Amino acid sequence: MLKIEGLQKRYGNYELNCTLEVPQGRIVGLIGPNGAGKTTVFKSALGLIRPDGGQAKLFGIPAEKLSARERQFCGVALSDSGFSGWLCVRDTAAMMGKLYPEFDRQGFLEKCERFHLPLNKKLKEFSTGMQAKFKVISAISHGAKLLILDEPTAGLDVMAREEVLTLLREFMEAEERAILISSHISSDLESLCDEVYMINEGQIVFHEETYRLLGQYAVLKVDEKQYGEMDKRYLMRVKREAYGYQCLTGERQFYLDNYPGIVVEKNGIDDLIYMMIKGEALC
Repeated sequence: MLKIEGLQKRYGNYELNCTLEVPQGRIVGLIGPNGAGKTTVFKSALGLIRPDGGQAKLFGIPAEKLSARERQFCGVALSDSGFSGWLCVRDTAAMMGKLYPEFDRQGFLEKCERFHLPLNKKLKEFSTGMQAKFKVISAISHGAKLLILDEPTAGLDVMAREEVLTLLREFMEAEERAILISSHISSDLESLCDEVYMINEGQIVFHEETYRLLGQYAVLKVDEKQYGEMDKRYLMRVKREAYGYQCLTGERQFYLDNYPGIVVEKNGIDDLIYMMIKGEALC
């Protein structure tokens, strides 16, 4: 669905160099700290900014060569994009009907009502949660096969977030679809994504299946003596602490079986981001 190979973009001292793939039938998460390059990846992939090198292909076609009709198969919700706040839902339905030949007006309005979005209220009067739901409903209502979503659940309460995630899960029930999504809310990605990429300082530093990340990765907490005696072949990152060391590993069971005296904490995406940024790789 989306293949990015050696995509490069330079802004002063910042340089993006990204390779990732979003296969059909998969939900792929892009994680990383603020300023790491997630939004630059999205905009470069969509042809909204011109890369300095490499290439992004959507549906096997270079992004810059996509026709207007081919672009309608990509549903997009970026944090800094959207309709004029002076429009209401019915206004946007009329506009989208003219812009997208495959726009499902009835389905769009039905989803808006289902998720409690007033049809005649100006968008600028919508709450943050309502605006987020509206963006996702708009993205999935014109025949999209690939969704590219930048922080679609940012600033939402638990109920609004779950409603957005419900929309995305329902979107993936049909065949030949895929999603690329970024989020700072790790629980959303852990429950939704099939795999995750991590970007830091413009570079992809990690890629893993979500089930492996949640089931086989761990943070080990060890004192000086334990650290000196342990097998370090499976340690990905190490961080010095007052009590000894924190160690990130992708072989949780190995350390459970061979070092019963150490603390092994089953980790999540937040722990991964922390250790990949703050920890040091072993030479």
